[in-house]
Amino acid sequence: MRNWLSVISVVIALGLLFPGITKPVLSIEGNIDKSKLAQAGIEMLAEEGDGRTRSMLMMFSNMLGLDKLEGEISAYSKTQSILGTVKELANNNNLFVAALVALFSIVIPSLKLLMQLLYCCLPAGGVKQKLGLVICALSKWSMVDVFVIALIVTYLAGNAHGKSGELLIMNAQFGEGFWYFCAYCIFAILASNLIKTPITVSK
Repeated sequence: MRNWLSVISVVIALGLLFPGITKPVLSIEGNIDKSKLAQAGIEMLAEEGDGRTRSMLMMFSNMLGLDKLEGEISAYSKTQSILGTVKELANNNNLFVAALVALFSIVIPSLKLLMQLLYCCLPAGGVKQKLGLVICALSKWSMVDVFVIALIVTYLAGNAHGKSGELLIMNAQFGEGFWYFCAYCIFAILASNLIKTPITVSK
């Protein structure tokens, strides 16, 4: 029974990992208030003139109702997945960082889950024991993928903050990829706890 639960947990974790790395992790939008944008435009034009110019611009603004504009204009929008972040880092010549993110959030988790699935299906013997030792070694890196997802969220949020100004109002929300990846982590931990792997090679 335990073996079947292990297999089911691994299969579910594998199924959750793919959308977790391909679907958006974080969506960031930057909006500008229309009335503030109009006011900023007037201020910019007024700087090139004198006090009289400012007064005339303010008068025309009030006549046209620019100070009473409502709503926001979308000025910045970015939605990124883990895989998309790897590609962006690579395109920006951050190859080492891109390789690390890909290794710890895609390659190692996939390899570990596939090995766990094979381990559950193999009969008891020397091959299964050696595979179990490899899985134990990979398990030491089990929390790195969580750390990587935190770094990606921070990276995207930092980029957005760098583009923000006094007029730009930034809004961020987690995408479905974030929740898929969190669910993958839960099932991966469950699978690791259900699978009994050897700690040392018997002599």
